[in-house]
Amino acid sequence: MLTPLLFSALITVAGPTAAAPTNTICPVLGNAVTPGKSPIVMVRGRQYYICCPGCDAKLIKDPDKYLDKDGRPKNAPKA
Repeated sequence: MLTPLLFSALITVAGPTAAAPTNTICPVLGNAVTPGKSPIVMVRGRQYYICCPGCDAKLIKDPDKYLDKDGRPKNAPKA
């Protein structure tokens, strides 16, 4: 049985889980993505769908090129 202190330490180490991605187009190339099927990449603690495996390295390498400071993809449709 885990003591409350040990259990608390495990939660802290694991950290919070990132919310599921919500973007509908790839932040890098702007191609459509398919929720639940497209590859996912984690950047700055958030998850994003990407259109192909090559986009993950580009997004990770230069997130400021593709994401606003609040994490919204720069090429996201305007609301």
